[in-house]
Amino acid sequence: MSSLHREINTFVQKESKRWIAWRRQLHQYPEAGWMEYVTTWRIWEELKRLGFQVFAGKEAVDSKSRMGVPSFERLKEEEKRAQKAGVPAYFLQQMEAGHTGVVGVWDTGREGPHIALRFDIDALPVTESCVTDHFPARSGFVSKRNGWMHACGHDGHTAIGLGVAAFLSKYGDRMKGKLTLLFQPAEEGSRGAKAMVEKGWMEGVDIFLSGHIGIGSDLQLGDIAATTHGFLATTKCDVTFRGRSAHAGKEPERGKNALLAASSAVLQLHAISRHSGGQTRVNVGTLIAGTGRNIIADWAEMQLETRGETAELNRYMKEEVQRIIQAVAKMYDVKAETEIVGEGINAESDAEFIPVIESVCAQSEQIHRVIPRYDCGASEDAAYMMRRVQEQGGKATYLLFGTPLKSGHHHPAFDYDEQVLSVAVETLVRTVVDLQEKEV
Repeated sequence: MSSLHREINTFVQKESKRWIAWRRQLHQYPEAGWMEYVTTWRIWEELKRLGFQVFAGKEAVDSKSRMGVPSFERLKEEEKRAQKAGVPAYFLQQMEAGHTGVVGVWDTGREGPHIALRFDIDALPVTESCVTDHFPARSGFVSKRNGWMHACGHDGHTAIGLGVAAFLSKYGDRMKGKLTLLFQPAEEGSRGAKAMVEKGWMEGVDIFLSGHIGIGSDLQLGDIAATTHGFLATTKCDVTFRGRSAHAGKEPERGKNALLAASSAVLQLHAISRHSGGQTRVNVGTLIAGTGRNIIADWAEMQLETRGETAELNRYMKEEVQRIIQAVAKMYDVKAETEIVGEGINAESDAEFIPVIESVCAQSEQIHRVIPRYDCGASEDAAYMMRRVQEQGGKATYLLFGTPLKSGHHHPAFDYDEQVLSVAVETLVRTVVDLQEKEV
């Protein structure tokens, strides 16, 4: 064990309160994808203070590769909110029109591998529980933005990333190679990773690491999954049905009912035959329609997603969705428009990381079990980054950090044991130290 490995325990014990404080600060101010203006500013400030070379906003993401960007009007409203929250005008200009996200680079100037780590930063449209047994509410750091919540642990992921940054800032003069920390916007809906990939941040990367808090109900605090497999390819769609309004009592025959068309589509979409070639999924998450009880609805909007174990299986689901939507529109004599607002690919972790993670975690006092391989069955935007690194001959893995969950992800009462932040920081920094000390 190197002397640097021996100092990691002391660092984690001494600094753990810092990333808990970061997590609680971030938790109180959740922001949705491409609108993480305050979050981006706070990360940028901290990385600058730690001595990183920092790139933010338009420097961090490729504008044309962003998916599911909110309307111009919505972005302007959010920019005004961020300015009131203290984000300087010059920095808002750098993020103008939804260019959020941060990249921190630590280049030691010494020969060694280029290691990249990804941490997602966005939140979800969930109203957080305020009941007294919900820990953030009881402890005074519940979301201050009604209707928005860090209900998937991205506040913790960001805090973990800053913890890794603090370690590199303190011990970087004893390391080698180059380290890139990517704080990715718009992970929810699979909208942001591709924009960072197309900006070039994965070029020349030898090793890619990312991970998630709490995925896997059988993983307890101190459990680590060294490699995650089974990420599903996915497509996110917004569908609009346009019909004709009419008086529901006097002239119902003159209307073309978009609400009925959309409702029928929901039922038919969920009845798509699953594919024998592997896992397939479809879900309609929202349906909004009409203007009044006595008016034939002339519009309806729905948000849906498909998933597949492979790109081909997801394509099958996507094509079936399109076929059904157009068929239903024709049946009800309305128009239907579909917009793809997010898309994710499938990816697999490299098995070479299993002995590495097992070895470095054996040196930890707080990591009790390493699961070599974990099959996820969900989707993850980081798959774009994993795939690009692997295509260049590099290696990538996605770790899971176990913690008990009283309520699941995307639930109003979602929360996790904050000790998992220290477990994740320790795992990542031990892995980085181990890999940058070896020949790659």
